[in-house]
Amino acid sequence: MLGGSVKSQPEITKIPPPYFGNSFLISNYVTMWSSDVDPLSGLISTVVISVFATLLVLVAATPAAYYLARFRFPGRLAFLLLVLITQMLQPTVLAVGLFREFLQLGLNDTWFAMILVNGAFNLAFAIWIMQAFFASVPKEVDEAAVLDGASKLQVLFKVSLPLVWPGIVTAIIFVFVSSWNEYAASSVIMTTNSKQPLTVSLPRFFGLYTAEWQYVFGVSIVAIVPVVVLFAFIEKRLVGGLTAGAVK
Repeated sequence: MLGGSVKSQPEITKIPPPYFGNSFLISNYVTMWSSDVDPLSGLISTVVISVFATLLVLVAATPAAYYLARFRFPGRLAFLLLVLITQMLQPTVLAVGLFREFLQLGLNDTWFAMILVNGAFNLAFAIWIMQAFFASVPKEVDEAAVLDGASKLQVLFKVSLPLVWPGIVTAIIFVFVSSWNEYAASSVIMTTNSKQPLTVSLPRFFGLYTAEWQYVFGVSIVAIVPVVVLFAFIEKRLVGGLTAGAVK
């Protein structure tokens, strides 16, 4: 993909295709932004949707997972099973229904709609993974903090969260990457080209009679860089979080 991004169109479509082109066209990375596809708008949309969907999931999943791990209440098991069942509902199956709902609410073709969709589809996994990490922390840790005068919110944010940091990091990575790669619902709900995420705008490089492969490869390289950088940056925190609570 990296090699194809710096080749010319004739070199890419040549049979047999050369592994390395005669020309090293870095200019492809410049001209692809001015194409009719407008990948910059798609990249901006993808970043906005992914970041805010991840934040939405963390805000909703963290207290829900903590409560499920620490308290027993009637219907708890049924609720956990219901949360798990939502993972069986794929965006492709629900895309038309979601389109009609957002159309009636006046939210169709907006970033807010896709933030809600991505947040809803990833919320179940985040709750399950974080609930397992909260449950692995002994209750005596919370009780000791309460005896020291900490409130319930202080116990959650100052005591429990630092101990379950690996679970939070896992949820962040999963939700962000899943939102970044989402295609099915976006292709139905987002109808304006300038608002569509990169996964939807990228196929527009494929025309009726030709495909601008050099731009497809170039934009694809740009699209995977943020995900790779995020994982490389956050992996250190994941490893560090495994021992963060060892001496606390």
